[in-house]
Amino acid sequence: MSDQALIEATGADWQTWLRLLDERGAADLEHAAIARLLVGEFEIDGWWAQSITVGYEQERGLREPGQRPDGTFSASASKTVAGPIGAAFEQLADPEAQAVWLGDVELTQRSASPPKSVRFDASDGSRVHANLTAKGDRTAVQVEVAKLASAEAAAAAKAAWRERLGRLAERFE
Repeated sequence: MSDQALIEATGADWQTWLRLLDERGAADLEHAAIARLLVGEFEIDGWWAQSITVGYEQERGLREPGQRPDGTFSASASKTVAGPIGAAFEQLADPEAQAVWLGDVELTQRSASPPKSVRFDASDGSRVHANLTAKGDRTAVQVEVAKLASAEAAAAAKAAWRERLGRLAERFE
């Protein structure tokens, strides 16, 4: 995010936040403790506290881009398909429909909130969460893949899911 956005929301720029967190020993704190410090001492809104914390961790080499607090990585991909949300959900949730477009990974459903979201365990050890948003007669499908071991695995997952969602979209053409 830009310095300007940060200043408008919090009253300070990146260099100021980095200095303030360094002065308080944040490099030795866990993610949640840094965020609590920002909320408690500086009265920063929770969303901004999380954003500043992640930026601080990345700037200080405590976290790579895309890395979660538990050390794993995540990736996301999205695609808008030319079909109603119910049909898109069916393509995502039904194993027979998945077989047509999904490709080289098998999904085991963990939970679902039809027609808006579905969660899976993937055969590659990752977790997959799909969110669907109706946009008239079209549907935006967003997939987040979590529990990935490295930044490289996240990049590969992002590319693979872009391809998979492209095949999903073709089902509606």
